Amino acid sequence: MPAHGRRAFPCTATATSDLYVDLVVRPLVPHASLSHRQRRFAHDRWGVMSRLNGTARTYDIVLFGATGFVGALTAEYLAAHAPEGLRWAIAGRDEEKLARLRERLSGAPDVLLADVADPASLRELARGARVVATTVGPYILHGEELVAACADAGTDYLDLTGEPEFVDLMYVRHDARARETGARLVHACGFDSIPHDLGAYFTVRQLPEDVPLRVDGFVRAQAMFSGGTFASALTQFARGRHILAAARDRGRHEPRLVGRRAYAPLSTPRFAKEVGAWALPLPTIDAQIVQRSARVLERYGPDFRYRHYAAVERLPVALGGVTAVGAVFAAAQVPPARRWLSDRIKPGEGPSAARRAKSWFSVRFVGEGGGRRVFTEVAGGDPGYGETAKMFAESALSLAFDDLPETAGQVTTAVAMGDALIERLRGAGITFRVAASR
Repeated sequence: MPAHGRRAFPCTATATSDLYVDLVVRPLVPHASLSHRQRRFAHDRWGVMSRLNGTARTYDIVLFGATGFVGALTAEYLAAHAPEGLRWAIAGRDEEKLARLRERLSGAPDVLLADVADPASLRELARGARVVATTVGPYILHGEELVAACADAGTDYLDLTGEPEFVDLMYVRHDARARETGARLVHACGFDSIPHDLGAYFTVRQLPEDVPLRVDGFVRAQAMFSGGTFASALTQFARGRHILAAARDRGRHEPRLVGRRAYAPLSTPRFAKEVGAWALPLPTIDAQIVQRSARVLERYGPDFRYRHYAAVERLPVALGGVTAVGAVFAAAQVPPARRWLSDRIKPGEGPSAARRAKSWFSVRFVGEGGGRRVFTEVAGGDPGYGETAKMFAESALSLAFDDLPETAGQVTTAVAMGDALIERLRGAGITFRVAASR
């Protein structure tokens, strides 16, 4: 069990006494007489305490969609690793399924009824929680009302989406409101895209500052997907024009970088000697998320480029994978074929525990800049389910309890949680390591 898994809230009598001195006694002294360190300490302490105790919300975390395949795994992880005194609830539309799930969980979370078809229930959910984590997808079909509710209520929101269209539309429609209320909207908090976003961030931290940086990520995995993941993929394949339109709309609203550059071009297939494998460009959301982190964080340097690949050791396997994806993409354009495919694996279904136990992932990064080259790796077990549930739950706990940078609006995991989440995931058994450097 991770060292932080059972820790109590960082709100002790000593901390409260220190806070009184810093925020009540000190203000009676002229501000100029306080050192920069003292002022910074008071500001940081107030930020932590206000996030922990500054609201009258009923729940620290609400998990919406808890009875789905990944939702149930996330609930089980939270129940097993929640800090002492965590106020949390599982939520969904089926009271009977929620009750059965609750019986399996230690700590007996509350049960809340809410439905994506009932926006009022989602607004009530958001008003009663500090953090809402949702697994209900495809998000482009079922996600916006909850994003809107959280943005309006000043409630932190996180999801597991890998849908670029959804993320772009939520930025255009709800980022400004979330900035006004202080809500953090954090998308892609599972295998899409935490290993890639935090892995690139971790790699950048090993390189010199204030120089142009180049990072390539190479993904290897052995895993199966659930019905919910397959349904989301089919939906994306069928919405190519909508995805492009949403990206253009975001581009019109997003402020331009001044004096810096961050980009993630789609490269060409190649044999990558640095990892000893064929590198196939991955047109997934992950590279976009990495690019957005680089746009916000100056640590990525004045000129940052990221390229994202699947690493395949044998060329025939690579060609077979490309052919299979192409066939599914083509079928998704034809409604009858898309319906037939969607019936093969239904949402809520997924691989067995035995199959998941044999699954694994590894993302290797090669970073260069300032005359230095570094090789890093993020690795773990079953990427789609066991580790995704772990990443998702730890992200929710991090938003609720960690001392994080002051951010608001639509933000990435690297921007919102960064080092704090890396340490949580390391403690939970996910590897972040420097393999070599020169």
